[in-house]
Amino acid sequence: MTKKNYSSSSSSSIQALYDLCKKTFTPSASPTASPQAIHKLSSLLGDLEMGLDKEGQGDRHMGMGIARQVWIADTFGPADVGLKEENQEDDRGYGPFGLSLLNRVDRWAQPITYVDMHECESFTMCIFCFPTSSVIPLHDHPGMTVLSKVLYGSLHVKAYDWVEPTRIQKSKGTGHSPVRLAKLAVDEVLTAPCGTRILYPKSGGNLHSFTAITPCAVLDILAPPYHEPAGRKCTYYHDYPYSSFPTGIEGEISDAKEEDYAWLAETEPADLYMRQGRYTGPSIQT
Repeated sequence: MTKKNYSSSSSSSIQALYDLCKKTFTPSASPTASPQAIHKLSSLLGDLEMGLDKEGQGDRHMGMGIARQVWIADTFGPADVGLKEENQEDDRGYGPFGLSLLNRVDRWAQPITYVDMHECESFTMCIFCFPTSSVIPLHDHPGMTVLSKVLYGSLHVKAYDWVEPTRIQKSKGTGHSPVRLAKLAVDEVLTAPCGTRILYPKSGGNLHSFTAITPCAVLDILAPPYHEPAGRKCTYYHDYPYSSFPTGIEGEISDAKEEDYAWLAETEPADLYMRQGRYTGPSIQT
């Protein structure tokens, strides 16, 4: 397939994103990037599609020199990374759909498409393209910082952070994983155009799940990348209501409501179906 000819602004936008990632994220053995550097990158990412996220800007501490990236905002969209917004057809498929267990039907499901843009020792740039109702189950990002930008469509994000100090309960029944207490950090639908979400190793919703409300695409930057020998293995979880595992400790979560907490148990994803896609956006000069 012949690569499309992209405008100079499109090429410079994605190149600017790569260059800033390279500057921001050091090799995995080095200290984590500073909050100022992360927010500078977030500003660039958040402005990529259709302008600044007006709501909540006052709550974010932006890095120095943010104004230098604002010009990117006006011209960057899904097509600039080789994507076509697939929102004309209902592409739901094989799997249970319907409001009740009695009248659900099975239809053929399109897989989630994973597009690798760039990967090195310091960071990964990638895109996930979701058909309607597809899910990436709850999973973690150990020791990692992740920036997620919805390029088109609507995506439900549910995310947790571990409660500190660690609270672990034995699971009910033999052969089941123990459960660990986590606090809800995010439970919302993101619809493009919207700001960039950032999660950190211990805050911001380091464990999250994605559910596609409509066909949608997400640009992810993970730093450092998953690497099991270095302790960065992707682990999947199932969340149980807090009341499922009584602790016998009165007032343990007195600072919030019970529904803001859940017990997470390690699990194997049963219905995660992905295929490899090819990046067809502007070339990235490394």
